[in-house]
Amino acid sequence: MKGTLPLVKAHETALFGSKAVGLGQAIRDGLPVPPGFALSGAIVEAVAAGNDRAIKQVAKTTRPLGGPLAVRSSAVDEDGADASFAGQHLTLLNVPSSEQLGAALSEIWWSANSDSAISYRQRVGLFTRPSVGVVVQALLDPESAGVMFTRNPINGEEERMIEASWGLGEAVVAGIVIPDNYRVARSGEVLERTPGYKKIAVRGVAGGGTVQEKLPADMVERLCLSDDQLRGLNALAERCEQVYGPARDIEWALADGTLYLLQCRAITKGK
Repeated sequence: MKGTLPLVKAHETALFGSKAVGLGQAIRDGLPVPPGFALSGAIVEAVAAGNDRAIKQVAKTTRPLGGPLAVRSSAVDEDGADASFAGQHLTLLNVPSSEQLGAALSEIWWSANSDSAISYRQRVGLFTRPSVGVVVQALLDPESAGVMFTRNPINGEEERMIEASWGLGEAVVAGIVIPDNYRVARSGEVLERTPGYKKIAVRGVAGGGTVQEKLPADMVERLCLSDDQLRGLNALAERCEQVYGPARDIEWALADGTLYLLQCRAITKGK
């Protein structure tokens, strides 16, 4: 059964979804992406159906990543300019190893076929059954993470809008904290810094899953990005626009002093 490839070899959106193909393109263009694999919609569906051969193949193929793992949906029509599916398809962080991927893939497949996800699809004009590809990557243990728009999504200004918090970016994406906010000019000049209120950090825990760790009082309103790190994010934004095109919505993480790209999609125009 075919359907598992290193991300760098993922070219076919119809098989692996736009997220996997986009990350594969990023790796081919030299962007800093954590190592991982693309799983096709067909093999994910087979795993969700309990196919032993598919379950064993996925475990064997992804074993070189070790653990823990980040497991994210990559549906064929996900992350477009008109519909991002943000919050509709499940992401599972800190899956301990490849041996636990079967259950994780089943959860993601069912999330994409839930009543709420199907209703969302119909609302944005998609009436076909979803093909749910998945991206499996080594999970980072970031000092800070967040999201960045390469163009201001509110007024269209040519500036970077960055939200950041301590730990995994799930704290920002899921709205668990009030993140730090930054505006950065394309020249790299920091136009504005606004501290957030970050009482917790989302971190992986032994045995799998994540926990909301309470932070010391002196970190709650401390800015979590330096000017050098903001310049690095500005350079990442520029490089992503060169690879993918203008007006990008980026998820990123800083781990062990290295800035990583986790996802890059078009800024969504509609819901």
